[in-house]
Amino acid sequence: MRLADFILANREPILEEWVAFARTCAPASTAMDLEGLRDHANDMLTVIAADLATPQNQAEQSEKSRGQGVSEAATGETAAEEHGAGRAESGFSVEQMVAEYRALRASVIRLWTDETGGLGVDDIEDLTRFNEAIDQALAESVSRYNQDLDQAKDVFLAILGHDLRTPLGAIYTSAAFILDTQELQEPALTLMTRIARSATRTVEMVGDLLDFTRSRLGGGIPIERAETSIGKVVHDVVDEIAAANPARKFDVETRGEERGEWDCERISQALSNLVSNAVQHGAADGVVSVRVNGAGDEVLISVNNRGAPIPRERLNGIFNPLKSRSRVVGAAAGGPQGSLGLGLYIAEQIVRAHRGNVRVESSEAEGTTFTVCLPRRPPADTHAPAT
Repeated sequence: MRLADFILANREPILEEWVAFARTCAPASTAMDLEGLRDHANDMLTVIAADLATPQNQAEQSEKSRGQGVSEAATGETAAEEHGAGRAESGFSVEQMVAEYRALRASVIRLWTDETGGLGVDDIEDLTRFNEAIDQALAESVSRYNQDLDQAKDVFLAILGHDLRTPLGAIYTSAAFILDTQELQEPALTLMTRIARSATRTVEMVGDLLDFTRSRLGGGIPIERAETSIGKVVHDVVDEIAAANPARKFDVETRGEERGEWDCERISQALSNLVSNAVQHGAADGVVSVRVNGAGDEVLISVNNRGAPIPRERLNGIFNPLKSRSRVVGAAAGGPQGSLGLGLYIAEQIVRAHRGNVRVESSEAEGTTFTVCLPRRPPADTHAPAT
């Protein structure tokens, strides 16, 4: 009996073994009924049998082996994708879901060989294609599982960040009010100043968290354009950071036309992240240089710091928010390192929202330079998403 026919004729025994194994996937399985345990296994068996019965040439087999096979629902969700979503929602671990497929593979092969009394030469092709179909379904389930899990994490972080803003705002407002009375004596004055500073930094971190989740959930970072002087924005940002780092040296130079339509607050946030990054990672005795060059339809802003160059292997992923972070040696407590490490990622997202781009170059001789390219005016297709 060909394997496709066997699967269709022995659907119930196969599903019974599927359910028996799914019950062992505790604790998620303990509260699930029969329908939940079966999930989309029946539909997946139908898809696998149909795949086995469909003629396949060598090129199609090669594509499938690389995970490029076309599913039965190329324009919609496959049964395997729905299974991945269901297992993620039910609380199965990805290891448990993978084990389900391993058990399904073993059950079908064992039941089939018991039925036929052994495999012949003609059965090898069926067995090979069955393994390909299982692997394809597994890949689809894992991909959807991870996608839904990542989205759930992002939604959780967004809710957490939003809910934290109110109590943190109350802490900062209360501390600032008490400081403004100028009635505190030491050591209460020092302690209250520290509370206000820590609250400010935490509010900034929550803001970074919300920007991160907003961009991850597909909405992007919103901007509101208005006529802006980029030179003034740069000077204001550098003055603010210089006041917090009196021992560091800064050099600002602007030339060309500085006017354009940008979101002043968001551009300030992006530049603040880049300049703070230069302060944090640059040599303590070096100069942080900021250059603005307005020419034509674009404005270029470069931020340079001297010091140890960024290793070449890290340059390609420098804007990745999930990159590993090395501890900054010698940074002051409560300084730039007291963050989520999202500064460069958020800076890039803000620039992309303005339809611009950021590039980085780093060498021992020239130091590290982040260059922001901003279109002076929004493009005609302002409603199209930035890419």
